[in-house]
Amino acid sequence: MDEVQAVAAQAGATPGQVALAWLLAQGEDIVPIPGTRSAARVAENVTAAALTLTDGDLDEIARILPRGGFGARLPEGRVPVWE
Repeated sequence: MDEVQAVAAQAGATPGQVALAWLLAQGEDIVPIPGTRSAARVAENVTAAALTLTDGDLDEIARILPRGGFGARLPEGRVPVWE
């Protein structure tokens, strides 16, 4: 998380704004649907659309992000076996 906060600080944004801006930078077929509990967070989320991440920011985020899948949708023993 510290690394994401560093990218956010460099971009003059919050980590949440960086996450939304990163999603928006992935292509026009990606539509983030952020959840929020307050009007302040709605305003914060809206400003993420105007945040432009540099190629360096995007490269740094790609380095930070984990690779592969994590967690299971179904508990063990409930995962279907396809034969």
